[in-house]
Amino acid sequence: MDTNKKYRNNLEGKTVVITGASSGVGRAAAEAFAHEGCNIVIAARGQKGLDEVVEYCRSLNVVAVGISADMSIAEDVEKVAAQALAINGKIDIWVNNAGVMASGKFEEIPLEIHHQVIKTNLFGYMHGAYNAINIFKKQSYGILINNISIGGFMPAPYSAVYSASKYGIKGMMDCLQGEISNRKHIHICNLYPQLQNSTGNLHSAKYSGFDMTIPFIASDPRDTAAKMVELAQHPKKDTFPDLRASVLTNTYRLFPKMIINSASAALRMKMKINKNKENNSGNVLTNSKEPLRVYGKLPSKKTNNLSLALFAGLGFGIGLLLMSKRSQ
Repeated sequence: MDTNKKYRNNLEGKTVVITGASSGVGRAAAEAFAHEGCNIVIAARGQKGLDEVVEYCRSLNVVAVGISADMSIAEDVEKVAAQALAINGKIDIWVNNAGVMASGKFEEIPLEIHHQVIKTNLFGYMHGAYNAINIFKKQSYGILINNISIGGFMPAPYSAVYSASKYGIKGMMDCLQGEISNRKHIHICNLYPQLQNSTGNLHSAKYSGFDMTIPFIASDPRDTAAKMVELAQHPKKDTFPDLRASVLTNTYRLFPKMIINSASAALRMKMKINKNKENNSGNVLTNSKEPLRVYGKLPSKKTNNLSLALFAGLGFGIGLLLMSKRSQ
């Protein structure tokens, strides 16, 4: 066996920084890397969730540190990097994951909310990459993993600024991949999951009267976290973590106008019939509140099997469409 390959795949003892790790996908990622024996450095605005994750990770006999930090603030991110380096003088993997979302009519969402979505999502990933790449170049190695979401390829209806931030992150990271292309041991890995059955959907800001509930097609955040671990072992530029994300993105590529117009029409109807329009800024301006856990709702095996069957059928249909187009 190639001993170098074996060493690369073994994550034990490596230092991993994960942002937005007090709940949802970030929390699942922290637990997944801890099971690999990594040193865990997690960051989020709220200390309560961080403390819970740190306690879990330490129960696995790994070093774990939780740092209260706002990723939209450059000085906070520098503090995270400094404390991570203090463990053993290096950072092997940095996971950009912290993000917020505001849903509603563009002109009815306060500008303060729009601004903070950009600051947290786009600036937050920029701050993370800025610190990580500087450190990686000094070390001559390192892996930056970006949880971008399929929002980097297709718009989320009635979430215009969220979509802008995701398109922006993808553009920034595509460019940075070129900048480090001459450095063999530094990698930038972009991950594009679809809607997750995570607390992120419960914590998001909601305006204009509709609630962002978690549909049955939502993916398991632990599966997305497992894909992050896989990327740390086998770096790859761009990855869809599951069939659902790939199918949704490819469907949009085939029928962009139909998809966004249909989805927007459905949400307009939902807003129209909802008379209780209570605006909720969610976790955009403040710490995420309860529940602080991985799942938005407990996954059902029956529901998972049904959604997989539906997506398999849709994927097969898209495949036939693509083959038909190529043969014309």
